[in-house]
Amino acid sequence: MERRLAAIFIADVVGYSRLSHRDEEGTRARFLAHLKEIFEPKIIERRGRLVKTMGDGLLVEFPSIVNALRCAIEVQHIEARKNADLPEEQQLRFRIGINLGDVIAEGDDVHGDGVNTADRLQGLAEPGGIVISGSAYDQVKNKLAIGFDSLGEQRIKNIDEPVRAYRVRPADAGADAAPGLWTKDTLPLPDKPSVAVLPFANMSGDADQDYFADGMVEEIITALSRMHWLFVIARNSTFVYKGRSVDVKQIGRELGVRYVLEGSVRKAGNKLRITGQLIDSTTSAHLWADRFDGSVEDVFDLQDRVTASVVAAIAPKLEQAEIERSRRKPTESLDAYDFYLRGLAALHLWTKVSSEEALVHFYRAIELDPRFASAYGMAARCYSVRKVGGWLEDPAKDIVEVDRLARKAAELGRDNAVALATAGIALSFVAGDLERGREFVDRATALDPNMAWAWLFSGWTRVFLGEPEAANEHIARAIRLSPLDPHRSSMFGAMASTYFYVGRYDEALVWAERSARAVRADGGFLYIKAMMAASAALAGNAARAREALDVLRREYPDFSISSLAKPGSAFPFRRVQDLERLANGLRKAGVPE
Repeated sequence: MERRLAAIFIADVVGYSRLSHRDEEGTRARFLAHLKEIFEPKIIERRGRLVKTMGDGLLVEFPSIVNALRCAIEVQHIEARKNADLPEEQQLRFRIGINLGDVIAEGDDVHGDGVNTADRLQGLAEPGGIVISGSAYDQVKNKLAIGFDSLGEQRIKNIDEPVRAYRVRPADAGADAAPGLWTKDTLPLPDKPSVAVLPFANMSGDADQDYFADGMVEEIITALSRMHWLFVIARNSTFVYKGRSVDVKQIGRELGVRYVLEGSVRKAGNKLRITGQLIDSTTSAHLWADRFDGSVEDVFDLQDRVTASVVAAIAPKLEQAEIERSRRKPTESLDAYDFYLRGLAALHLWTKVSSEEALVHFYRAIELDPRFASAYGMAARCYSVRKVGGWLEDPAKDIVEVDRLARKAAELGRDNAVALATAGIALSFVAGDLERGREFVDRATALDPNMAWAWLFSGWTRVFLGEPEAANEHIARAIRLSPLDPHRSSMFGAMASTYFYVGRYDEALVWAERSARAVRADGGFLYIKAMMAASAALAGNAARAREALDVLRREYPDFSISSLAKPGSAFPFRRVQDLERLANGLRKAGVPE
């Protein structure tokens, strides 16, 4: 037996038990193949030593911490590329933890605190991610062209002192890069034709017409999304490119899509012109370009023609019936439609004032067309946004109104995914009608499998219903459909919840902190601040819990444990134990009764 300083690298397969349950022999064979074809060559190249495999994981020793981290990054790059060519059920994703510390060597094996720490750090990593210890960080922070996000001090089982931990990211990936992505250019292409519709340029010479051009794009995205054979990036992620000059190849890499549609809208009086061009992002080849002229009264027909042209360019043999199914006029009233577009533009700003403005516009659209299903759904959605921000003024009255709007949206929009999804989350989150809310959002995802926010709403509803495992899968799908979403705080917060309610508090804290970083400065999010404090407390990270509690007290000075049970609370949980778990975490963090 001897002691020595070593860099310890531990990798573990994400969801191995679930994959093995579906295909035990196939999953084991794939793990061994990854070990032989990817890990072992890189370990040898970086002068490491494979100590042993441990079921669905492996332990590696390196004499150099820099080489250990280089090996981990290279392995994750290769894994990401390999997974891009495989169906989801055949993909293997690894979490990796790295520590520089003292180990005990006995024969070919190593153990001790240095190994235990690496193993615990691996558990903090996101799927496809790497987490390293503070001791490792101190040695590599200026030696590799990568970035790090501090995860604070982590309590490690059987280790007396807290361990500093850092999430590894490339220098250009940004603090809120989607999980499991090493660079923005490694997001894999889906296993179906994929497209992103960029914001169309407003060529009207009037900045006040931006809402109209944006609305055209939103409708085209919605029409494309209804086609189940397509993978369509959500509006919120494509609109981060508005006003920016970005190469289509870069956009294709960052969003993980093959095709990019860009164009312009010119509105002059009653005349309307829409131009569009479809580009293959992998080659920059132009597949199709055209312009469509008409009057404002022809707006829906022009949108249909753009959509049909894009579809024909991607899949010329597509059944005409599928194109026809996408042609659904949201309303016969152009005035109602104009107010609806103005409401959408305001709602996307996500502020108290803009949510009030959006609600006025949606009510006006309903007044002009009492059968406008999407307007009812979006009006209900305004109340959800207001509850997230803590802006509801009369919760009891608002719940009654949400129930009315949601019922009407679902009644009028039985085959309208927008109406059903917005009605569903409003019923779940604001009115606490979880079963009916789930019914509506599930119908929305079935109608439009590309609607990122429908998947997110489904995930949140399942969190509230006490189904965190199912919620996790739905939220992960939402993140992939909208990887650059400006409002991804809600996605990250929902993901934190899925880990919190199964007792994986370290991982819940990582996601909660990412959510808190992504919250807009002008938008409150009480739930995620509470989740951060409770996760840190139950993870044993007292210092981080105190920091989170300070934020909670500063932003919500009247918040208490008893707030969780008040009517209109932001926590509509069906399972008593989930509410108790959250209350216990907050109590441990220091929130008053």
